[in-house]
Amino acid sequence: MKKLVGIALGIFVISTAFFSLDDDAQAVSFNADSKVQDVLVALGEAAPDHYLKELDPKWVQMGYELTHMGRTTHPDGGKSDYISAIFVCTDCHNQVKEDPILVNPDPEARLAYAVEKDLPFLQATTFWGMVDREGWYNEDYIIKYGDLVKPASTSLYESTQLCAQECSSGRKLEAWEWTAFQHYYASIGLTLNDLNLSDKEMTMLERGARSNQEVKAELVKMLKGKYLLASPADFIDPPSNHYEGFKDITGDAANGKIIYERSCQTCHRYGGPSQLVLDDSPLTFKKFERRIDKYNDPFNLYEIVRYGTHAEPGHRQYMPLYTADRLSNQQLEDLRAYMIQP
Repeated sequence: MKKLVGIALGIFVISTAFFSLDDDAQAVSFNADSKVQDVLVALGEAAPDHYLKELDPKWVQMGYELTHMGRTTHPDGGKSDYISAIFVCTDCHNQVKEDPILVNPDPEARLAYAVEKDLPFLQATTFWGMVDREGWYNEDYIIKYGDLVKPASTSLYESTQLCAQECSSGRKLEAWEWTAFQHYYASIGLTLNDLNLSDKEMTMLERGARSNQEVKAELVKMLKGKYLLASPADFIDPPSNHYEGFKDITGDAANGKIIYERSCQTCHRYGGPSQLVLDDSPLTFKKFERRIDKYNDPFNLYEIVRYGTHAEPGHRQYMPLYTADRLSNQQLEDLRAYMIQP
């Protein structure tokens, strides 16, 4: 009820203030393709460090290639060095919208959307709209990794550097490479169209940009309430008894097959970043069945999903964990039901 009252008061403030527009203010025109970041800056928000007023198609393309292929053409000519010899960004991150409702990162809805749009179902959040967030490596990442991730939690630059060096088992980005990523990120930032604004809300934005700061602040609040400013990151434990699993959850093997194909086999395939290839053979599934209750075992399905594995000297490939926000306990039981059927 308090939230509804607050929204109502905000709309009242915006509506009443339109009767006293600043006629000397520069006219502002927004449309469905306007970038959310540009609109926020026009409304008086401080531009984040990674903000770009204009994009250079050349740098956007270079950033795209770094993201998808791990290298690009160096500004001085010739091919650049690979950022990582093992991973590229797309191994863990989609590049398009992946949550049907932007303020509700529900893994069940995301999986259905992945099937509908033919997308991988991955551990990490999408790069799409990443420039519009205000936090990265937040919540349980900070609790678990502490000082390693704290600078990255409030900086897109630092989070990109952390991912390049630690998460991808690679190297530090050069200054020009960050510029390329910066342009690419901005090219796939949110637009007003992505927020599904009504005609009334669009009108309020255009008029509000010429109004007082109180109205602008309410409009900023309205826009930021339509998408996540930081993706949730909840680390959870597997069931205490791995053999029994989550006793109150019944796995759905058909859904598990979808997860296996869109998640596991994205990396564990021929030519993929993992040296372990997972096919659909009984022999492969038997490995997981026999070791389901073996603790600290790389074929213990529950542990590798919830805890991941670690990079080691001479074997830098590792598996990132799945948070509860990226794979639910129900989906984990579905995966088990498919891979380890009675």
